[in-house]
Order: sequence, then C-alpha cells, then structure tokens
Amino acid sequence: MYLTRIIEKTIKDKLSYIGAVQIEGPKWCGKSTTASLFANTIIKLQNPIVFRQYAVYASTNKEDLLSGQRPILFDEWQKIPDIWDFVRDDVDEVGKPGQYLLTGSAKPMKEKTMHTGTGRIAKIKMRPLSLYESLDSNGAVSLNELFNNPYYKVKAECKLTINDQVNLVCRGGWPKVVSLEKNVALKYMKDYYEGLVSADITDVDEIKRDPKRARAILRSYARNISTLAEYTTIMRDLENVGEGVNPKTLSSYINAFEKLFVIENVEAWNPKLRSATMIRQTPKKQFVDPSIAVLALSATANDLEKDMETFGFFFESLVTRDLRIYVENIGGHVYFYRDRNNLEVDCILKLDDGRWAAVEVKIGSNKIEEAAQSLLALRDNVDTRHMNEPSFMMIVYGGTYAYQRADGIYVVPIGCLKP
Repeated sequence: MYLTRIIEKTIKDKLSYIGAVQIEGPKWCGKSTTASLFANTIIKLQNPIVFRQYAVYASTNKEDLLSGQRPILFDEWQKIPDIWDFVRDDVDEVGKPGQYLLTGSAKPMKEKTMHTGTGRIAKIKMRPLSLYESLDSNGAVSLNELFNNPYYKVKAECKLTINDQVNLVCRGGWPKVVSLEKNVALKYMKDYYEGLVSADITDVDEIKRDPKRARAILRSYARNISTLAEYTTIMRDLENVGEGVNPKTLSSYINAFEKLFVIENVEAWNPKLRSATMIRQTPKKQFVDPSIAVLALSATANDLEKDMETFGFFFESLVTRDLRIYVENIGGHVYFYRDRNNLEVDCILKLDDGRWAAVEVKIGSNKIEEAAQSLLALRDNVDTRHMNEPSFMMIVYGGTYAYQRADGIYVVPIGCLKP
C-alpha cells in the first residue's frame, strides 16, 4: 500500500516552473516510488543491464540517453554523474518546465566538478515517513496554522502510549516496514543496517572502509545522539573499544555517512540578541531517522523502556525528523539554540520569510514547566528591534493532551502534529 507523502506537493510545485527536480535522501525512504508518480519514462540505473546500456549512451549518444516521453525519471542517477550535465544542458535547450526527475541515495563522486544546476535543477531532500505520513499521528495540530493563525485553538488527544512511541522509534519511518509485524519489521531493519555498514559505506565513493570500524563510529555517534558532543568525544569512545582513529580517518567515515544521507546534523541558529551572548556553533549530532541509532547500539524497545533518560535523546531525534519534514513543506528549516550560559532550546523552526518558532522536546509532563521557562527566557533575550518575536512557542511531548497554557505556550503530543 502506497502512503501519500508530504513531499508530493513540493515535487508537483517544482515541476510546474523548473526543468528538472533532483530528489535526494537515504536508501529505502521511498524516493523512487514517489518520483514514479510524476514520470512517464522510468530508467532504473540500479539494474546492471540498464546501467551498462546508459553508460554507453552517456559517452556516445545524447539523443538515446535522453529519449523517452517526458518527464523522464533517472533513478539512482549518480551512478552516471554525467547525466546531470546532459539534463542541465537539455533543460536550457528545451526551455520548458517538468522535463526530468533525478533520484539518488548517495551524492555523486564528481559532485565538486559538476556544473551548477541553478535555475535548471531544483533539489529536494526526502526523508523516511513522518508519523503523520505513516498514519501514526492523527494530525489534529497543524504547524502551518500555528504560524499563520494567532487565534488557532488547540485541543486534541493522542492515543499513542509511551510504549507505542518507543516502538515507533525502533521501527523508524521506512515505508517497507510500517505495515509489517513488529518482529518482521525489525528483521528488515537489521538487514538494512548490515548493508549500510558493510557495503554502502564503500560503494558510496569506492574508498574501501572497514565494516567493524564503521559500526564502531555509528555506535559512538548514536551514544551522542541529540547532543553537542565534539568529534574528540567520539574519538575517545573509539579508543576505549580498540578502534582508535585519527581525525582524517574519522572525517572520511563521517563524510561517507553524510553522503549516504544517514547522518543529518542540526545546525545552530544565530538570532539577534539583546546581549552579546555567544552562541554554541557545534552541530547537534543527529540521524535522518532514529531507528538507525537504535540499530547502531543494538538496543531493543525493552532496553529503551527501562531507560527513559536515554530514550529522551531518541525521542528528540524522532521529533526532529518529523519537524524537518513538516517545516520544509511550508518553506523553512530546523535549527537548535544553545548559548554560553547554557540556555538551550531543542528546535528552532525558521521560515524563509523570517518568521520563526521555538520548540522544546520532553517525554513526560513532569518536565513541561522546565521547558516553558527555557522558551520564555529565549523569547525575552531576542532583540525584537531587529527581528520578529516568535510566531509561537511549543513543547512537543510524549503525553496525551494538546492544549495552550496561560502564558501562550502550546503543549502538543508528537502524535497530534502535521504540517
């Protein structure tokens, strides 16, 4: 069963005015299936026969390479990076929108030498399913409404228990497993992870890497999920398990995982403040989906249920994934805030038009007051002479009820959110 994706609206919009759309994201997140909805010709370059055929076309015959009813989808286009320049040039020659779709689960090796696609090829990032897309969120609270309607009334109930949310973190948002029984889904996930650390980590750029070391690095990264840990911390972790590396080697592995869209850190937000407070710039360590971190630690749902403190970091990862999907749909990005005085706000939602919102993430209602104080402190520290006040402030938690506090802060279960 195909589950409707939020990104469909963005793809349709881009194809209406630009010649080509590039959809990038991790393996197994559904890029090919979704892109196929918009294509009249589909060329699957992961098929060895098709790949060899089109590799010849790329070196001898542009007409055969680009033949077919438009739009043409090149699936895993990065296997033949020259396709980018052929598509770019053809878009210029044809001068019509909606000619091509390019999908890929890794960045091409010759990316730095390729011509820019500005004005011809629009890039879109696709992630695994959010809870709203997998039908696990009832969508009773809309981020778009929170940004656009100052009188938006929030009153809803979430049916997800903490046990449910632990299982959703372990399962992840991978389309192939959302409808499967829990045990079968976890078997699929283990196979996915094995392929990632044993084959994909080398295939991405044809640099041979040690699967044992790749596992150790992801395991350390997972231990530091949703934190501002420095890479020196990860290096110490690796030394403690007998997998010590130098900074250059660690950087090579981290870059490979980023090329595979597995690691997706959160960047710092730099607002204009009333005081000269220094902002922490270290990226927050994050994965494209929390299930990868669970697999890296060989953790189980039972392990996380017994350790709610650790689960809190994984829960923040789940919320970050969903907020990224929702906010990018309405034209924005997710950041974090932390200053040298240790005032921290987990997620800043910044729209392209300058509006912004502040979000704290907590599992239980016992931490709501603490989260509210952090949000209010940030609001009071922002210099509103030079930038907007927050459109809203919100606490996303693992509880049952969505409501608005007397101070205006929204309290919303993750199982009630939608774009």
